[in-house]
Amino acid sequence: MLLKADVEVSFNSSNLKEADLLDPSWVDPQLLCSQKTASVGGNIGPFGILALASKDLTEQTSIFFRVLRSNDKYVVLMCSDQSRSSLEEGLKKTIYGAFIDIDPLNEMISLRSLIDHSIVESFGGEGRACITARVYPKLAIDNQAYLYAFNNGTFDVNISTLNAWSMKKAQIVSFTKRRKPHLN
Repeated sequence: MLLKADVEVSFNSSNLKEADLLDPSWVDPQLLCSQKTASVGGNIGPFGILALASKDLTEQTSIFFRVLRSNDKYVVLMCSDQSRSSLEEGLKKTIYGAFIDIDPLNEMISLRSLIDHSIVESFGGEGRACITARVYPKLAIDNQAYLYAFNNGTFDVNISTLNAWSMKKAQIVSFTKRRKPHLN
């Protein structure tokens, strides 16, 4: 994978009744994502993608979801974890999170991530949540940057669609080269 990519993936699960129970005290999605990182297994999740990952996964930026259950309703947590994004010391490696208003019984959980050098911008639930992060990998650069899909949950999560495109440099056209309209 090159350093610039546009990735779309959608997930679903037939095991939603097995989702972990939502603790009523879990009101801060960023704190919850910090406590339940991509390596902390659950029933339905964590699942998502590892962007700007080194081949051996020592560097990775994980963008992932968890499905939680509260009585008869489901809560979808989206996380963007930069804690392992770089081996470089002294960088701010924040973990971000958001609750997304999605009913996983009736719609797929979608993720679109735009990866451009050091920017990873991710849209969850068809844009209902957006998390933008700056990352500075040392190993996962140029042709050594990989993209992986993962599921670290106990129950199966299906990838319904997965599309990834390499992005080229923008073509900039000077305004002086454009034809100017005549005003009468």
